[in-house]
Amino acid sequence: MNSRRTRLGSALAVILTVLVLVPTAVLFGRVWTDNADQREQAELEKKGVEFLTALSPLVSSLAESESTGIQGVTDPPDSLKAAVAKVTDVDNRLGDDLKTRERWADLQQKIGKLATLKGATTIYAAHVEVTDLILELYVTVRRNAELNRDPDSDISNLQEATAVDMPTTVVRVNRMGDQANLLQAAKGAAATNLRIQFGQEVLAVQESVNKLTNNLQAAVDNTSSPTLSGSLVSSLDSFRRGVESMTRGASLTNVNVATMSTAQSTLQTALSTLSGITLKEMDRLLDDRLDSLNYRRTEAVIMGLLAILLVLGAIAWPAISRRRDQGEPAAAVPPTGEPVRDIALNSPGPVPGYASNPYGQIPAYGEVDPTQRERSGALR
Repeated sequence: MNSRRTRLGSALAVILTVLVLVPTAVLFGRVWTDNADQREQAELEKKGVEFLTALSPLVSSLAESESTGIQGVTDPPDSLKAAVAKVTDVDNRLGDDLKTRERWADLQQKIGKLATLKGATTIYAAHVEVTDLILELYVTVRRNAELNRDPDSDISNLQEATAVDMPTTVVRVNRMGDQANLLQAAKGAAATNLRIQFGQEVLAVQESVNKLTNNLQAAVDNTSSPTLSGSLVSSLDSFRRGVESMTRGASLTNVNVATMSTAQSTLQTALSTLSGITLKEMDRLLDDRLDSLNYRRTEAVIMGLLAILLVLGAIAWPAISRRRDQGEPAAAVPPTGEPVRDIALNSPGPVPGYASNPYGQIPAYGEVDPTQRERSGALR
């Protein structure tokens, strides 16, 4: 009967163990997989931020190269060579993951040919082609790094501002200023075409500035970062003042090249500062996300190990209980139900020499032998 109960208890323990272990394992697997996917996406986005950080100085250097080239400066700016080298280094490390190798190799060749070009119009057209390719490279990095799919609203707005609005604004502002310089020397049909392009660039700059401002404001309103708002305020104000100055100089009826040149320099500096701030904030927010995911992973591992230990304890406890019960000896009980007495203590055994003599029994202490008197009388 006891063995049957033991087997039934063991079977119930196994069933309960399975019922606890299977859902726990399924839940742990889902949590682990989801955590791994989020970690992979965050790490890929960090690679994208690193690539964008290298592209930002390149855009500014190309803008400078365009402006100085159409003014007759033959040597490219010193910053251009350093910016190209930095992007090449990043592409060597991250190009396979972000799928930028072929696009950057083609772009690098075109950048290398800019210094050999002659003529303001030719230099301007070549820089337009290169900067358009740069903007396409921004889009490639943004998409392949899955920055455009980020679930957090602050990072989503920041990546839109950093990877789309800022480089576009830099390129558009620079083209608008360079077209103003080209208009001074253009005549006839060429001047008319340039004036049309100039008007289009003015509208494009206004659109880019509005998008950039809206995305930055949305990022500040929805961010969890305690430093983003304070970092953007001064740079954004400087950027807006530069936009206002450049808009005043970009009148279609009377283009003020000097005013636009000063405003262009202010805008480029403000945009470079804004780009650095937003990229650092994005990287910091992604680091915070990875820290949170690491904590959740550690928490899941601890909970999984605890569940395993509890299951192993539930399995081992019946076996330990049976061994303990089997190891305890049962108390000896006589058939009559009376406790066993130690006869050796109450009835001493025979003494040598008296074993067969009925008169040789040794009386107990204080006990009178009834035959003692008879024996002594017979002797007399």
